[in-house]
Amino acid sequence: QVQLVESGGGLVQTGNSLRLSCAASGRTFSSYAMGWSRQAPGKERDLVAVISPSGGSTFHTNSVKGRFTISRDNAKNTVYLQMNSLKPEDTAVYYCTAGTFGRMSKGTIDYWGKGTLVTVSS
Repeated sequence: QVQLVESGGGLVQTGNSLRLSCAASGRTFSSYAMGWSRQAPGKERDLVAVISPSGGSTFHTNSVKGRFTISRDNAKNTVYLQMNSLKPEDTAVYYCTAGTFGRMSKGTIDYWGKGTLVTVSS
């Protein structure tokens, strides 16, 4: 069992940057793949990025490649999402997730945080 708490959301202007953080509880953080998903208003939840337990492998969905970067610090039980060149279409509730890398890359998530809202103004 792992509990996830996101932080770092807020209101930013188009083109600016934001970094989301997710603090995980539990002694087995380094055994989980971690990720971020998002849900825009009126839309389904979509996968954004996934990182393997060691941090050696990552996956980013096409719409954020080159702009967003997922990373993790296993010593701090924390995963990050650096978001650059933000666009209005990035507006969404961002959820921290955990599970296994292969399953998460295909959209199957075992654990969810409660989410943090990111709003990008034009």
